[in-house]
Amino acid sequence: MDDRQHLVGLRAEMSSVCGMFALAMVMFDRTETRDILRLAVSSVGALGPYYAQGSYLVDETGMHSSDGDDSLIAPLMALGGADGTVEVSGAAWSWAFPMRALSGNTGYLVVSADQEPSIDQRFLLTTLAQLTGAALVSADLHRRERTSTAELGDLNARLESTNEQLQGAVTDLQQRQRIHEVLSRVAAYGGGTAGIADAVHDLTGLAVVVEDRFGNLLAWAGPGRPRTYPRPQPRIRAELLSRVRRTGRAMRHRNRIVAVAQPRDEVLGVLSVVDPGQQAAERDVFALEHGAVVLAMELAHQHALAEAELRLRRDLVDDLLSGVDNESAWARAAAIGHDLHHPHLVVVARWVGPLRDEDVVTALGRAASRVLGSALLTTRRRGAAVLVVPQPDEVGGRAPWTELHRAVASLVRSGNGSIGVGRPCEEPAELPRSYSEAVRALEVRMAAVGAGGATTFDELGIYRLLAAGAGDGEVRAFVREWLGPLIDHDAANRSDFVATLWQYYECGGNYDATARALTIHRSTLRYRLGRIRDLTGHDLGAVESRLNLHVASRAWRVLGGSGAGRDDVHPPE
Repeated sequence: MDDRQHLVGLRAEMSSVCGMFALAMVMFDRTETRDILRLAVSSVGALGPYYAQGSYLVDETGMHSSDGDDSLIAPLMALGGADGTVEVSGAAWSWAFPMRALSGNTGYLVVSADQEPSIDQRFLLTTLAQLTGAALVSADLHRRERTSTAELGDLNARLESTNEQLQGAVTDLQQRQRIHEVLSRVAAYGGGTAGIADAVHDLTGLAVVVEDRFGNLLAWAGPGRPRTYPRPQPRIRAELLSRVRRTGRAMRHRNRIVAVAQPRDEVLGVLSVVDPGQQAAERDVFALEHGAVVLAMELAHQHALAEAELRLRRDLVDDLLSGVDNESAWARAAAIGHDLHHPHLVVVARWVGPLRDEDVVTALGRAASRVLGSALLTTRRRGAAVLVVPQPDEVGGRAPWTELHRAVASLVRSGNGSIGVGRPCEEPAELPRSYSEAVRALEVRMAAVGAGGATTFDELGIYRLLAAGAGDGEVRAFVREWLGPLIDHDAANRSDFVATLWQYYECGGNYDATARALTIHRSTLRYRLGRIRDLTGHDLGAVESRLNLHVASRAWRVLGGSGAGRDDVHPPE
């Protein structure tokens, strides 16, 4: 071969090399495996009289043919990544060129020819296979980078969303912590219902209402307080509380959000925010519900204190009426905020009708607070309401007991009741005596005509002789001495001579008034009085007989005569 032919061949090889570099640039611009392999296969014929039999890729699952021809997979796997000859039907020469890269073998490029190429031509084919392998690796890295970038972007987006959620959760937790601290501070420092209402108002910015279970206003914080607070209907109120209890959370009712203060199974109160514009957020509802918990503890505490104080007061009153030493009485009274160092007296009241004893005790306590204007101790004893009160001052020279009776009658809506008042005692140890006197005054009052009213022991006059008690033998003997024949006649004949005599004297000896009181005719009354004179042998109009017979008949009434009905009201033994 002369120099000219050599130069032509060299130029051809240089042209092939330049084309190879150009092809490499094109391949490295591709990011899809299919495009790179198609360029490699189509470029085989440009390097010489060669035929591309196909390309085979290797991945983690094994080797795969890019054109679906799997006949050469086994021989190629046998090469183990090295280049070498393979048999292709109808081809004189076939060679497997590994598509190597720095990361390893990515597969094979199989080329056939009618005759074996020269060393330089095989170098070009080897370079083509290696460039293809490098381009495949580059494309894979590019895809992975793109995937990683997308995943990183998605991760960043998720992290940003998570951070926002975390920041929101932290803010919400801080707000809830502040709500907890504010309301706990109110509970710890004894702010009461008004303090709880003020705290929830400060936390929510909404008007806050505290009610008892019946709908009575206990406290209001914020604007819009009505001058007259409306009272709900009991049925509607009960239905509302039942719905709130069933939900277990605060719920909207008209223009309010309502939460119940329920320490156990009993609703003690209601806490609500006024929200006509529906502006309350979840944080505000949390403040409301937490406030309801604090309100439940506050109301339960108040209820327990009230019950304990009432129990202590009644225990003290019971002991005072039974008898207790002065030092103990003074100390126990001071513990519940009552001063027994001043003179005190006992008031006993009983009302006839469908009234519970507890209702009378409550009404007597309220009336005494209003009329007497001083501290008092109450209890219930032997069917009667009992007060231990400081000795009141007389207004206009009159004692306040008649006014006290009117006040109790107004509260219980019945005037069919009587009040007995004992004398003042300088020391607590003397109170059993005042109680005994009050009971006797009550019994005498209830035995009199027109029982409704108040009677003090000082007003009993001669009837103080009965103050020794129903079991006193002298009193019974006195009654028997003056009324014995009448009592025996009434028992034997079912007559009412003793009652007639008592009514006659109670009416001041007036025939017409007595007849009307007994609902009998005047002539019948005249007959009965005549029979009474005959049976007793006494002149009913004589001064001495009249006095003794009147006292005896009153004693008969007080000691349990017909219609007295006072067996359950007696002084202590």
